[in-house]
Amino acid sequence: MDLPSSLAWLVDEAADSPGPERFLAELGRRLLSDGLPLAGGALTLSVPHPIIARRTWLWRAETGAVIEALAFAAAPPVEAGREWLAVLGPVWEERIEASPESPLLGWAGIGNGARTGAFGPAEADRLREVARFAAAPLSALAAREARAALLEAYLGRRSAARVQAGALARGTGETIRAAVLCADLRDFTALSEVTEPHAMIATLDAWFDRVAGAVHAFGGEVLKFIGDGVLAIFPVAAESGKAQGDRDACEAALRAIAASRAGMAHLDQVRRAQGLAPLPFGAALHFGEILWGNIGAADRLDFTAIGPVVNLVSRLEGLCKPLGRSVLISGAVAANTSAPLVPLGEHALRGIADPCAVFTLPEG
Repeated sequence: MDLPSSLAWLVDEAADSPGPERFLAELGRRLLSDGLPLAGGALTLSVPHPIIARRTWLWRAETGAVIEALAFAAAPPVEAGREWLAVLGPVWEERIEASPESPLLGWAGIGNGARTGAFGPAEADRLREVARFAAAPLSALAAREARAALLEAYLGRRSAARVQAGALARGTGETIRAAVLCADLRDFTALSEVTEPHAMIATLDAWFDRVAGAVHAFGGEVLKFIGDGVLAIFPVAAESGKAQGDRDACEAALRAIAASRAGMAHLDQVRRAQGLAPLPFGAALHFGEILWGNIGAADRLDFTAIGPVVNLVSRLEGLCKPLGRSVLISGAVAANTSAPLVPLGEHALRGIADPCAVFTLPEG
């Protein structure tokens, strides 16, 4: 069967598109080559994500550029694709399947003699045919995006990418250099004993929002939540030189921990105004080589970080309460920053052979 270029591509190659943006741009390019007068296109996918409800990719025929718009779960629903297309010209849209969560594909036409606000009958028929042929590859693409969104929500962006790339064997991983953050709430057990469970969950969410939000804002990744604890990493960028990469990772971690402390100070103000107790916490930073990969049972794996650096930062965090500090920083991090830090001397850490030089952030 002699198919137009766009339909042949949908049948033979589209399912292997590396992502929605490439799918939309390539389909739009082929439709233009087939003679359809398009000004732009839009593709919307629903994603199972705690924050993002839908992702919409917007393609402009004039430049070939694709940009992305996000619809958030807590926000009023918006039709980003339709609104953007309407600025370019008459709009044609079709949901690929009957479900309201199925992919939505839309196109904007250009001045072509058709009646205002609509494609001509022949063009509309052609676009319906394209949507029918697009159903199978878009179903595969939507499934991949949904899987990626779920993995990122539970594993973090970098770890999810590793798992999706096939890093599934137990005991495998790679050695990377990273700043490591370990943090937890103080007296959490006592607080949970006197707090109603739903209120306790809300308290934990507020705490994790401050820490994880700061980690992500400065390029880090939360590896896990353990009860009221957080383990996060700031990997050295592969493209950076060693000295500059080490410095960038440590300074990003320091900015994140400072932002976490400021966020918790604000949260404590809010809690006091509500008649609630503040939430004391401890957080520590260390830097060095970690093993980042899979550990666990034969049929249940955890993608995490292990090694002496992780052991030390955990022990260092446990020193926060005895020293009366909310933040402690190792000498390895201090050696990779010009930020002003307050030295607290060398301290022995349980299970660690050598004393650790300890610093903290200036007050205020």
